[in-house]
Amino acid sequence: MADVDELLTDVTDDPDAIFLFSPSGSYYDQYADLDADANVVVVAPENTVGADAFVELPLQFDDIRERVRFGIEGGMEQGLVDDGDVVVCTLSMFEGGTDTVTRARASDSMHSGVYDLFANSRADPSVIRDVFGVAIELGKKGQKGKPVGALFVVGDAGKVMNKSRPLSYNPFEKSHVHVGDPIVNVMLKEFSRLDGAFVISDAGKIVSAYRYLEPSAEGVDIPKGLGTRHMAAAGVTRETNATAIVLSESDGLVRAFKGGELVLELDPEEY
Repeated sequence: MADVDELLTDVTDDPDAIFLFSPSGSYYDQYADLDADANVVVVAPENTVGADAFVELPLQFDDIRERVRFGIEGGMEQGLVDDGDVVVCTLSMFEGGTDTVTRARASDSMHSGVYDLFANSRADPSVIRDVFGVAIELGKKGQKGKPVGALFVVGDAGKVMNKSRPLSYNPFEKSHVHVGDPIVNVMLKEFSRLDGAFVISDAGKIVSAYRYLEPSAEGVDIPKGLGTRHMAAAGVTRETNATAIVLSESDGLVRAFKGGELVLELDPEEY
């Protein structure tokens, strides 16, 4: 009768790459010294283990499938794996360390644009991550228990300001506050209940609130059912190098636009 190791061979046998998701230092060291042909890649928020091959994980992606998909997409973008390569991934599904192993095949179909959104946007990846954090938390809690909508335009702030106009006094006009500061995030959530978009610089400085975006809608194509806030997000990213992150008041989903196209859609309750 076969033992457990033999039964699991099909999962772990002869991979082209091994992806370690947020490994501890001691766990990574075991793989770093492994005498194998497989490329060892660390996927984590920070490269705390000093890995040579590293993919930054800007969001936790509680959905394991999406986390693996993002890691492999990042690996393909960096040339660490190629279309058709077999990838074995080790990660944590529960608390207490690595407890899950899965096998996947890298495919060009994994190019969803999510990795590109963080790695190749004009704004710093940490800024986009922080804005997502605000949008996700606002999507979970709403404003005083009620769902709200919000629009954050990140990067290329000069052009974005030129393609918009103020709806009211700008509370950030003479400030030097940055997204990611816990106190500032409270302010963003409070101001989000009012009309207009937030404009945030490449480095995370909050340039303005209450901006009415005025990009051209010509050639902009968004999925049916999305409203004017999403149309403005698509339009402004088509005409600038900004990234737009939208929290929908109607369905509660967070969506990201880049280059005039919808590149990411997520449910805040899953994060």
